[in-house]
Amino acid sequence: MTEVWVLCAAYLIDRAVGDPRSLPHPVVIIGWWITRLERVIRAVVKRESHLKLAGILFPLLIVSGSYAAVWLILWVAALVHPLLAWVVGAWLISTTIATKGLADAGLEIARHLLANDMAAARRSLSMVVGRDTDQLDEPEICRGAVETVAENIVDAIVSPLIYAALGGAPLAMAYRAANTLDSMVGYKNEKYKNLGWASARFDDVMNYIPARLTALLLVMASWLQRLDWRQCWAMIKRDAHLHPSPNSGLPEAGVAGALGVQLGGLNYYQGVPSNRARLGDPHRPLAAADITATIRLMYLTSLLCLLLCSGIAAALALV
Repeated sequence: MTEVWVLCAAYLIDRAVGDPRSLPHPVVIIGWWITRLERVIRAVVKRESHLKLAGILFPLLIVSGSYAAVWLILWVAALVHPLLAWVVGAWLISTTIATKGLADAGLEIARHLLANDMAAARRSLSMVVGRDTDQLDEPEICRGAVETVAENIVDAIVSPLIYAALGGAPLAMAYRAANTLDSMVGYKNEKYKNLGWASARFDDVMNYIPARLTALLLVMASWLQRLDWRQCWAMIKRDAHLHPSPNSGLPEAGVAGALGVQLGGLNYYQGVPSNRARLGDPHRPLAAADITATIRLMYLTSLLCLLLCSGIAAALALV
C-alpha cells in the first residue's frame, strides 16, 4: 500500500506548506525548458505554416522528458534507500498540487475586500488572472477570484491526484508539464495559434475525464456542505458547455449553481474586451463571502478526490 501512503503524504505536504519559495520548484524547471525549446523551434522553423507541425514537439518532448526525469530521480533514490524514494516521490507529487496556494490566493483577495482595500484586492487578483483588474469593482473582483479557484480545482488538484494515483510521481509530473505548456504557449493569438495548438489540445485531453469527475465531486461536496447541490448539477448540465474551454466550464458552472450566483461576463485583456458566456443565475451580487465559500468547496472536493484516488491506487497495487 506504499502508493496510497505516498499519495496521502503528498496531499498533506501541499496542505501544510504549499510551495515554499526557498525550495526549487519543478514547474520553474519545466518552464525553463519550454522557453528554450520555443527559441530553438523559432530559430529553425521560419515559415509560419510549418510551426503547426513543429508545435507537436512541445508535448512530445516536454511531457515525455518530465516523465523520464522524475522516473530517473526516483530510480536513483531507490538505489540509495527505498524510504528516500518514498519521501522524494511524495514531495514531487505535492509540487503538482496547489491546494494551499489556491486557497491562500483567494483568501488574500477576500481579506482585502473585507478591509475595504480595493486597490490591494485588485493587485492580488492580478497575480492569479490574466484579465485587466485596475477598474474592477467589488463584485467583479469577487467573480475573478471565484472563477479562478473554481477552474483550478481541476488543473491544480483533481487532475494531478488522478494521474498520481494511476502512475505515481512520473505521471503526475507529466500532467503538470502538459498543463504548464498550455499556460505558456497554448494561446489562440497570433503568436501561438500555430505553435501552441498541440499543447492546448493535449491539455484539453488530459483534463477531459478529471473535469467530469470534478463535476460529480462538486455536487457531492455541495450536498455535504448543505449548499444547493441540485442547482449545482443543473447549472453543470445547462451552462458548462457555454464556456470556451471544454473542461473549465464544468467546475465554474457547478460552483455558480451551488452558491446561487452568476459567473462569466465581460473581461478586458490589455484593454481588449472579451465577453464570456454567463454561467449560473444572478440571484444576488457576488461578495467576499463567496470566495471563502468556494475555497471550502474546493477543500472538500479535494478530500473526496483524495479518497477516490487512494482507492484507485490501492486497487492498482493489488493487480
